Amino acid sequence: MRILLTADPELPVPPTLYGGIERIVDLLITQLKQRGHTVGLVAHRDSNTLADRQFVWKGQRSQDKLDAIQNTLLLKSAIRDFQPDLIHSFSRILYLLPLLRSTIPKIMSYQRYPSARTTSWAVKLAGESLTFTGCSEYICRAGRASGGIWHPIHNCVELEKYTFRPTVDEDAPLVFLSRIERIKGAHTAIEAARRSNRRLLIAGNYSTTGEAGQYWREEIEPHLGKDGIEYVGAVNDQQKNELLGQAAAMIVPIEWDEPFGIVFTEALACGTPVISCPRGALPEIVRPGIDGFLIDSIDAACDAIAQVSKLDRSKCRQRVEQCFAAPAIVTQYEQLYQKQIQFKNLRQKQQC
Repeated sequence: MRILLTADPELPVPPTLYGGIERIVDLLITQLKQRGHTVGLVAHRDSNTLADRQFVWKGQRSQDKLDAIQNTLLLKSAIRDFQPDLIHSFSRILYLLPLLRSTIPKIMSYQRYPSARTTSWAVKLAGESLTFTGCSEYICRAGRASGGIWHPIHNCVELEKYTFRPTVDEDAPLVFLSRIERIKGAHTAIEAARRSNRRLLIAGNYSTTGEAGQYWREEIEPHLGKDGIEYVGAVNDQQKNELLGQAAAMIVPIEWDEPFGIVFTEALACGTPVISCPRGALPEIVRPGIDGFLIDSIDAACDAIAQVSKLDRSKCRQRVEQCFAAPAIVTQYEQLYQKQIQFKNLRQKQQC
């Protein structure tokens, strides 16, 4: 098959630090190439992948109207040049606008909440040539309300990047790894760690401006350097592997409906249990009492912290191997590609 993938224009594929969507696209390219497919990519100019052909977005801002027009025209040109059997978009659905009425199979993947307005008009224009994937069943349920066919395909992990640690020290720290903002629950993690008399290592980016900056200054920074609470900064893949692997548990008690959250599966890949909340896609990732706990209060968080040492860390790793490893997830995409292309060919035969 000839597959043309697109990624958002803001970040290169793969990303240098954070960028979950770009990481997924890079994994897809690598594994599809290994399986003998021809792959093209439309992405940021600094992307460095194994794609057979790479096309560079002219505009670098997804939300800018002029950039959107330029990128829409660029994608149309790339398709004319590359001649794909199928287009798989991880970027804006608007870029597909001139192509929606064409018969070429199109897959639009959502790693965040879909817009009801844009997905509904896309379905009306494209009909059966367009299908959707969501990074969780939670996202797919939201999308189906606007029409179209939705397939839940979870995000995946490169297992070879994460070292399984079957045991950790008795005094192993807890780890918070995410963007440091209220919806990710760093303040709850701090309070639960303090009440449990456990060390907590906080990793991730934080803002110094706006509400996020105020949150950092007032609710996070005053606790650093006290009661075993430490900020270790942003981390790359190697540092993340080390940080998660040494942890008794990763605690990210979210206060929003998380679409998926790759970091949760990265922790499990290290054998590290996850403590979070039963919102969004978390119930699809964490099995309470097996590979972590889903909590709804500080008291429940403290109870979970007290019980993590009783969990079998090998079951955390097995969970990822069976459900979230890159080969398994890429196979789901590959099968969807084949199905959509076969469906197009069947329609063409019926019209002859």
